[in-house]
Amino acid sequence: MRLGAGALQPEKKGREPVELFHGVNVDWLGKKWYFLAFSMIFSVAGIVSMSMHWAHTGYPVPLGVDFRGGTEVQVKFAQTPDVGQIRAATVAAGIKDATVVIYDVPSANEVLISLPERTLSENSLDTGRQQIVSALQAHYGNPFDAATGVKVDVVGPTVGRQLERQAGLATLYSMLGMLIYLWFRFQLIYGVAAVVACFHDTLITVGAFALTGQEISLTVIAAILTLVGYSMNDTIVVFDRIRENLRLSRREPLPDLVNRSINQTLSRTVLTSGLTFLTVLSLYIFGGPVLKGFSFALVVGILIGTYSSIAVAAPMLVAWQEWRGEQGKAAALPAAKRAKG
Repeated sequence: MRLGAGALQPEKKGREPVELFHGVNVDWLGKKWYFLAFSMIFSVAGIVSMSMHWAHTGYPVPLGVDFRGGTEVQVKFAQTPDVGQIRAATVAAGIKDATVVIYDVPSANEVLISLPERTLSENSLDTGRQQIVSALQAHYGNPFDAATGVKVDVVGPTVGRQLERQAGLATLYSMLGMLIYLWFRFQLIYGVAAVVACFHDTLITVGAFALTGQEISLTVIAAILTLVGYSMNDTIVVFDRIRENLRLSRREPLPDLVNRSINQTLSRTVLTSGLTFLTVLSLYIFGGPVLKGFSFALVVGILIGTYSSIAVAAPMLVAWQEWRGEQGKAAALPAAKRAKG
C-alpha cells in the first residue's frame, strides 16, 4: 500500500504470467520406460513400413514428382470431374501409373494428374502432357480448352535426384548446426540429447508418411525443417530451466530436479504447442490437397516434437549422468551463470 492524497491506495502489481497448471508434480522420469516403449513402437513401425516401401518401389517413402522426376498436369474442367472416369481414361490410353487427385477445392473443377518419370524421357518432356490431353479428349470429347485449361510441371529424373540429395543435406546440416550451437551454449551432452530428440521426431514423422502412403515433396521437406527447429526450441526451454535450477539447487537429486524443471515449463509448453497445433490442424483440415502433405508433417511433428522434449531429451541427460556415476566419473551438469548487476 502507498499513501497518496490523504488516502491509502493499493500498489500496482505487474502482470502475472498465464499458467494452466499450478503446483503440478508429475514424475516424468518415473515413466521413462513407457516413453521408451512408445517411441520404439512408432519408430520400428515407421522403419518397417519404409523397408517394405523400399522393396516395392526402390524408395523408402512415397516421393512426389519433385524428387522422383516426372510430369504433373493440372487440368481444369468445365464441369465437375469424376476421378474414377479420369483414371479409366488414362488406363485406356495406356497410362497405367498415373495418380489422379482433386486439386485445390472441388468447386474449382481442377484435377492434378501425375506421371512417374519412366513414362517419359528427358529428351521429350512434353510427352506426358500430350498423353494426358489425348486420353481425356478421347474419353470426354473436349471437356476443356487444351490451350488454357492445362498447366504442366515437368521435373527430369536428374533434377529429381539432385533435389533429393539437397533435401537430405539440408536436414543433416540443420541438425549439425544445432548440435554445435548447443555444444557451445550448454555442453556437448545437451547438444547430443537435443539432436537425438530431433532425429527421433524426424524418423517418426517420415515413418508416418510411409505408413499412410502420402508423398513427400519439397514443401514437406520445408515442414520437416520447420519442425526440427520447433522441437529444438522446446528442448532448449526445458534445458534452460534445468540449468537455472542446477544453480539454485545443487544438492537436489538430478532426477527430481529434471522432473521439477519439466513441470515448471509445462504451462508454457502446452500453451505454445497447443495453439500452434490448432493452427496447423486447421490448415490440414481446410487447406485442401495442395497443402495436405505440408500440414500433415507439421501436425505429426508438433505432437512428437513436444513429446520428445519431455520424454526423450531430458531423460537422456539423467541417463548420461547416471552412466558417468557408474564409471566413477561423476561430474555435475553445467549450471546457469548468475546474472550480473
